[in-house]
Amino acid sequence: MRLLYVHERYGALGGAEANVLATATALHERGHALGLAHGAPTGRELPAWDAAFPERFPLDPDDSGRSLEHAAAAFRPDAIFLHKLSDLGALTALAAGAAPVVRMVHDHDLYCIRGYKYNPLSRRICSRAASAFCVFPCGGTIARRPAGPLPFTWVSFRAKQRELALNRRFTRLVVASEFMRAELIRNGFPAERIEIHAPVPRSAEDGFASTFDASNRLVYAGQIIRGKGVDVLLESLARVRVPFECLIVGEGSHRAYCEALSRRLGLEDRVRFTGFVPQAEIARFYRTASVAVMSSLWPEPFGATGLEAMRCGLPVVAFDAGGIREWLIDGWNGRLVPWMDRTRYAAAIESLLRDKTLAQQMGRKGRAWVGERFGFPQYIAGLEELFGRINRTGPAAAVPALP
Repeated sequence: MRLLYVHERYGALGGAEANVLATATALHERGHALGLAHGAPTGRELPAWDAAFPERFPLDPDDSGRSLEHAAAAFRPDAIFLHKLSDLGALTALAAGAAPVVRMVHDHDLYCIRGYKYNPLSRRICSRAASAFCVFPCGGTIARRPAGPLPFTWVSFRAKQRELALNRRFTRLVVASEFMRAELIRNGFPAERIEIHAPVPRSAEDGFASTFDASNRLVYAGQIIRGKGVDVLLESLARVRVPFECLIVGEGSHRAYCEALSRRLGLEDRVRFTGFVPQAEIARFYRTASVAVMSSLWPEPFGATGLEAMRCGLPVVAFDAGGIREWLIDGWNGRLVPWMDRTRYAAAIESLLRDKTLAQQMGRKGRAWVGERFGFPQYIAGLEELFGRINRTGPAAAVPALP
């Protein structure tokens, strides 16, 4: 089958990019012909992306719709696998094209103007559908401007409505969890077009097992942005009363703040920021770890990094946010802590560091359970079956006039 991926970036960055590369690599290995229509390059892991996508089509930011039309005409896809992209011209071209489109909904960008479904001041999680509430009192239409003479910019709610209307016309929408499926239904997407295919990572090599050694190593792996709650993780770690060391593996806009906070909390001798590490190398940080920590405050669509840690035989400690509770069972394969409760988060970490036998038991249970329920080969086979099915039935009906 000929599959044309479409994504806003080219290269490694976060979880969406890791999923794009992992699925493309596996599908390429299974003999599918892959192309990629993409936005700006990230400069990271580009050789791996080149290998997965022999044919690439850069999108013109001034005319992405025409770029996609040219890409589809040149590549002649049987189906299009759309990942993160919000450009209305590009979405219109995709919806009007002949090939069926499968949209992978990685996060909340599609139906939340802010993109993270929580209030940036109170950090409370939002449970509303996209509506006039996003304009007032939420104020989501006012966003920070990364560059320019003014500190803020206006985000069009009307454009968001048009984006939602276009996405509702795609053949299928793929999500990682029941939580995300419910979010899409709340925002007017037909339930029969939504399928759950959890974006699980590849398995660790045979025989891999963390040592749970005396270093009491904790590992956080992910972007360092405000919604990931690394600042709250640090505040929780300051309450842990047993020796430990914590590796913060990742990069992001909140890193400088978190590094300064770590120093203020007196954690600089116990917390180390490693910077960006390629996805394929993150498992090596788990080799001598005892616990994997997740601190997301935004409602995680799924939280695949937790599954990656469990594949390495580690228990996971995380806040109860979004879809995490669908794979993290408190007291069985880790600790699921009430949202933002720093004291209980610290206590959960401390209990596992004090009782390594319990931590190893949880890690073994998690590894076995994830292997059975979230196998990578099954995930890829499910995607193959989906593309084969929609290729036989064809694209959705023509896109109606937009509001």
